[in-house]
Amino acid sequence: MPGTTIAERLALVRQRVARATERAGRSPAEVTIVAVSKSFPAQAIEEAAAAGIAHVGENRVQEAAAKIPALRHLPLTWHMVGHLQTNKAKTALELFDIIQSMDSLRLAEVLSRHAGRSIPVLLEVNVAGEASKFGFSPQEVPLVAESIARLPHLDVRGLTTVAPLVSDPEEVRPVFRELRRLRDALGLAELSMGMSDDFEVAIEEGATMVRIGRAIFGERVHPERSRRDV
Repeated sequence: MPGTTIAERLALVRQRVARATERAGRSPAEVTIVAVSKSFPAQAIEEAAAAGIAHVGENRVQEAAAKIPALRHLPLTWHMVGHLQTNKAKTALELFDIIQSMDSLRLAEVLSRHAGRSIPVLLEVNVAGEASKFGFSPQEVPLVAESIARLPHLDVRGLTTVAPLVSDPEEVRPVFRELRRLRDALGLAELSMGMSDDFEVAIEEGATMVRIGRAIFGERVHPERSRRDV
């Protein structure tokens, strides 16, 4: 959306969230917008914060480490939303308030060992079974959730998924519905699903967090188009 500001784009996103929650018989207050700032500078995050964003997501630890310390003066909650390598787990704990991409027991063990505080985590589920995606299979989730919940310092809050990249968001509605079913069966609170192209369908299916990048910050200068591009 060339020619529009971050504040204007955010206002449009909020309107879409409101319409989606109305269709689902929900309140917009039930949905947290996580502005994903991958590849955007600190200045863009400051603009988003000035427009009312309180939650920001980053995909890469190295990029986050270059931004977050300079933005500590802002009242932001930082979410790790990309794949987290175990050798960067300790650094991630120093930067982020929430880890949204817990995708292996090994990662859980490393985070638990290094965490000196309770850290909220979401388990990543590869609902569609895509070979290119990280995450647990739906069948693994109940036992995995139980195992991770026993580890010190890890507070399992909910589930997350990255849906397949499709032209029609309706095609991924079953993915979101399955994640909600898993979440409900586990009695967890959070359901992080939906990105710029499909967040309205995700909200209709129960999302409590949506991860929005492009629809808030605009097109990336050097887009590496993948389903992690939100």
